[in-house]
Amino acid sequence: MMSQSISGIGRKIPVTIITGFLGAGKTTLLGNLLAQANGRRIAIVVNEFGSLGIDGEILRSCGIENCPDEDIVELTNGCLCCTVADDFIPTMQALIDRPDPPEHIVIETSGLALPKPLLKAFSWPDIRTRMTVDGVITLVDAPAVAAGRFADDPAAVAAQRAADPSLDHDNPLAEVYEDQLNAADLIVLNKTDLLKTVETDAVEAAIIKAVPRKVVTLRAVEGRLDPAVLLGIGASAEDDLQARPSNHDGADDHEHDDFESFVVILPEQVTADAVLKRLSDVAGTFDILRMKGFVAVQGKKMRLAVQGVGTRFRHEFDVPWTDGTRDGRLVVIGQTGLDRAAIEAALLGA
Repeated sequence: MMSQSISGIGRKIPVTIITGFLGAGKTTLLGNLLAQANGRRIAIVVNEFGSLGIDGEILRSCGIENCPDEDIVELTNGCLCCTVADDFIPTMQALIDRPDPPEHIVIETSGLALPKPLLKAFSWPDIRTRMTVDGVITLVDAPAVAAGRFADDPAAVAAQRAADPSLDHDNPLAEVYEDQLNAADLIVLNKTDLLKTVETDAVEAAIIKAVPRKVVTLRAVEGRLDPAVLLGIGASAEDDLQARPSNHDGADDHEHDDFESFVVILPEQVTADAVLKRLSDVAGTFDILRMKGFVAVQGKKMRLAVQGVGTRFRHEFDVPWTDGTRDGRLVVIGQTGLDRAAIEAALLGA
């Protein structure tokens, strides 16, 4: 039933969707956005692949005065593009049914989410009259694209098809990446400080060529962009679905069987440098897409937050430990078929 507290207000609440593949920097961009909110009431919906909510925990520990915990809603163990009816709709209705509803809502999708099913949800009667998609912002890990992570090897694909013409070629990484680009109103090339200008130019040119419509592209370092650029796009994306093609258009459902995740409990570590080297080595050995979490280091009262994309890791001591056991927790994400036992043994130094 529609809330009476909102029904008399004509203005739809704008919603910004931030998408992008695993490790593109969505949470960092969101943290920067909140830090510059200047008192604007912004509610955050964070969706993660897996049962441990690292991104929501990072945002709650950001120390930003106008970012109270109740304005951060976390949805874990289910991708929004697959659980729209069960999770997304009730969450959004609860936000706008508040006595003092947010002025703007920002959704950070899972790195494996397809944006289009989420956009379709804004056509639901209870949502359409009360919200509008202000814009879809797709964050791109520029170094990962430059390294060819999402690109197929044309010769290898041709050889595969020649060997078995009935075999359908499928690259789940490429499909998710393409869908996220195609849904965008604004594409942000992040981590450009890790590339030479000519490499960033090549990545940007390839993206412009691949996207089927004209989309604004920007470059960023650590997701630092003016909120005026990110909010207020006015796209009404829910009315423009045909211009945002998906590899899964026409499919009845969408699953993430191509990917899996699990959590590893890590005991206190001797030094930060040692654990970071081990994480990078394990990621390279087992072709892990993403690792993120928190680790305790001997002699340090603060927890060590780690974020890894492939073998590249960033880290910082963020907030004091509140867990008396000081057990670290690390989310490991990769394509289906990860050797969990071997990965856990390697991470534990067994």
